Amino acid sequence: MSFWSAWWRRRAAAEPDTARPAGGHAGDGRRGGGAGRQAAAAPEAVQDAVAPQDGIAVELRGLVMRFGAVEALRGLDARIPAGRITGLVGPDGAGKTTLLRLLAGLMEPAAGQALLFGRPAREVAADAPNSIGYMPQRFGLYEDLSVMANLRLHARLRGLEGEARDALFDRLLAFTSLGPFTRRLAGRLSGGMKQKLGIACALLGAPRVLLLDEPGVGVDPLSRQELWQMVSELSDDGMTVIWSTAYLDEAARCPGIIMLDGGRILYDGPPEGLTARVEGRVFHVPPGSEGSKAALARWTRTPGVEDALMQGSRIRVLLGQDAPESTRAAVREAGGEDVPARLEDAYMHMVGGLNQEPSPYGRTGGDGGGQVARLSVEAPERIVAQGLTKRFGTFTAADHISFTVRAGEIFGLLGPNGAGKSTTFRMLCGLSRPTSGQCSVDGVDLLRAGSAARSRLGYMAQKFSLYLDIPVRENILTCAELYGLAPERRKALLPVLAQALELTDYLDSRTLSLPLGQKQRLALLCATLHEPPVLFLDEPTSGVDVRTRRDFWKHITAMTGAGASVLVTTHFMEEAEYCDRMALIYRGAMISMGTPDALKASCRGMAGMPDDPTLEDAFIASIRRYDAEHPQ
Repeated sequence: MSFWSAWWRRRAAAEPDTARPAGGHAGDGRRGGGAGRQAAAAPEAVQDAVAPQDGIAVELRGLVMRFGAVEALRGLDARIPAGRITGLVGPDGAGKTTLLRLLAGLMEPAAGQALLFGRPAREVAADAPNSIGYMPQRFGLYEDLSVMANLRLHARLRGLEGEARDALFDRLLAFTSLGPFTRRLAGRLSGGMKQKLGIACALLGAPRVLLLDEPGVGVDPLSRQELWQMVSELSDDGMTVIWSTAYLDEAARCPGIIMLDGGRILYDGPPEGLTARVEGRVFHVPPGSEGSKAALARWTRTPGVEDALMQGSRIRVLLGQDAPESTRAAVREAGGEDVPARLEDAYMHMVGGLNQEPSPYGRTGGDGGGQVARLSVEAPERIVAQGLTKRFGTFTAADHISFTVRAGEIFGLLGPNGAGKSTTFRMLCGLSRPTSGQCSVDGVDLLRAGSAARSRLGYMAQKFSLYLDIPVRENILTCAELYGLAPERRKALLPVLAQALELTDYLDSRTLSLPLGQKQRLALLCATLHEPPVLFLDEPTSGVDVRTRRDFWKHITAMTGAGASVLVTTHFMEEAEYCDRMALIYRGAMISMGTPDALKASCRGMAGMPDDPTLEDAFIASIRRYDAEHPQ
């Protein structure tokens, strides 16, 4: 018998009052007090309340949810089998979080039903609150409490005490590899460790259904792999898991997916059923003599192309079903090779393909990025890091980091959570003074003339840092004034950039009300208003959908075509394929530097490595190789 199966059986037999009596607060595990306390449900009743009905754990029947005039969910019908992982997929604002909150029993639907084990979710949450585990997007953790204090607090809220609680703590700490960090404050954990702690807290009641709201956002590939392995083990033990995500590589691992957009279900079934729709229409195309960025810009605007993106030294091109023969011939003449379709290809097809409007940032040649300049070794160095070191007491967060970024180059800083890349990034932005070493931006020494250097760069922070309580238009105008843009220049730029970044309809909206994707677009607009020669992007597309990512990188590559230098951090390996070069930071040191293809080539032949490794494969292999060669 598995650990979780045994725990469920012991829990039902030993603690029948997991069903909340009258007087307790829904979902908090507290008992009602005094004379008003009612008898607890029998163990059999609790088990019946959380038993799958005909193998189905979750059923949606005409589910509708409204917030004022906004219809967030529009008549959803679906059945989710018990004991497997189901991916809930869709862009920001699709309705994923709303659906999870309804399934957690936190809200009442406007119409229809959200059923768990054949009963309304609100009833299950009231009668057997420990049968549902829910991890919200922002972890639900108290960052000023330690790991162990968070676990104890959540255990009390779940009504867990004594030896049974301690045994579960031991199991969860081993399961999540958080055992050595029980005294560390949650706010000081890396992104991956926070997600693991969030899952541990959600598992404290040994739930039958686990609801995870975008657990992979802001988490490096190694931690994402570990999270997936953890959740797969839970599913193998019979737990029903719903994994919400905007990342289609995560969704592709799920046995079944439900794809949402605009509050409606676009697809419900296995990922393979969706990818089959675009088989035979996906190609790897060599860039030719014009270079990768120019080739990408050209394919992006070619009639009949539904998607185009960088993939190492090649362009991945998705043709529409009705692509003209001239486009098909161009793929053949360029040496395009048919490659297997992915879920991301199918998604781009379903949402109508990429936005083919040219980027206003691509000024070279005047055609929105069509004449993208090739990266030259003779281009001036715009970012220079020499021996950058940062210590906090006896701890070295970054140790002698050195690299340069030339005009027109995209340079990526990659690394696991807590590896030192954010520390390096902050030093280069002038936000943190190095303990030793030198850094300059566009020829200006950050240590001697920080203000002058910062005026020559654009900075998009990982956390949204604009004013939330004012309209979008006012945020843009405030930034324009801070950058010293002349009034006539502001007037000319605002409508052009707002249209390019799809913000025109939001200009008079309160910034707080924007969906995540629109906030990210606004942050990019404000960071580039003054047309800086150097752009720092800290996880610019974290949590946004595929189509928005394509738009972002269209604009970023257009900027580099006009001569800008870009330094970017990302945990999303497909995004890293856009980089001309990248540095892999781990344990405070730069352990590798080169092109994406060079990093992949360095890992070929390693044990367990596929013949054609992805960048994610190479990332994980490089980390593990370094650990083996430099044991702590």
